[in-house]
Amino acid sequence: MKLDRLIAILSVLLNQEQATAPELAKRFEVSRRTINRDIEALNQAGIPIVTQQGSGGGIRIMDGFRMDRTALTSREMQAILSGLRGLDSVSGTSRYKQLMEKISPGAGQMLPGDQHILIDLASWHKTSLSEKIELLHGAIEQHRLVSFHYLSPKGESNRMVEPALLVFQWSSWYLWGWCREKEAPRLFKLDRMDSLKIDGPFTPRQMELPDLLGEQAFPDHYHVTAKISPEFKWRLVEEYGPGCYELTPDGFCLFSAGFTNREHALGWILSFRGGAELLEPPELREELEKIGKMICQKHHT
Repeated sequence: MKLDRLIAILSVLLNQEQATAPELAKRFEVSRRTINRDIEALNQAGIPIVTQQGSGGGIRIMDGFRMDRTALTSREMQAILSGLRGLDSVSGTSRYKQLMEKISPGAGQMLPGDQHILIDLASWHKTSLSEKIELLHGAIEQHRLVSFHYLSPKGESNRMVEPALLVFQWSSWYLWGWCREKEAPRLFKLDRMDSLKIDGPFTPRQMELPDLLGEQAFPDHYHVTAKISPEFKWRLVEEYGPGCYELTPDGFCLFSAGFTNREHALGWILSFRGGAELLEPPELREELEKIGKMICQKHHT
């Protein structure tokens, strides 16, 4: 991956006087032409890199533009390694650990006992999720369209998307891209994708990054007030944080929050298995009563 390689090349040049294009090409298993493009990209990013031809020549960072080789402490390297191992837990490979080894030889062999933070981004769908992430990452790098069957609370649809960014947020993985069906940027949850395929090339367009604040990405259409049994305090705190409810005189939790759609709000109340009473809005309360009657009828013996 280009960004990984650029970071690693910069680290090499910061930790030694100079290197030759053949050395870098061999180290990162790419062509000399690719290394030349990478050097140009670093120059465009504001890193003054000098290339000197002939015997004794090579690639180096311009004198006077140097970073202290000890700029990263052992603790900081451990933090970086924890993050990279977290990415390995998704990809199912040791690619990022190998990147760490290239950046700082020996770092990849740090003992687990030295770690105080463990980041694991894998999910119950680890195998299928890893395949999707790898496929989508490749499509983003190569500017290739992706097509997939998408399932959502609003129904099922086939989508053709110009992929732009992989996002890990709200404990789930998402794809941010330009949906050709809606002719607008959209956020797609990877776990809801099926029959994911890479399609033809596309020309990248200027597109704003997603606003990942919950109320921006998922606007509140239903404001719900509910009375929750005290035995579920742990769940309210886990999902919405301390202070998200008020205690009533009888010890129950008075809770208010916004939900993106009716199904989400009703499903959330039902998930308490009778431990929650929906107070507002009245139309959802009536619908919940109907659902309760249907459940009783189907399970009546």
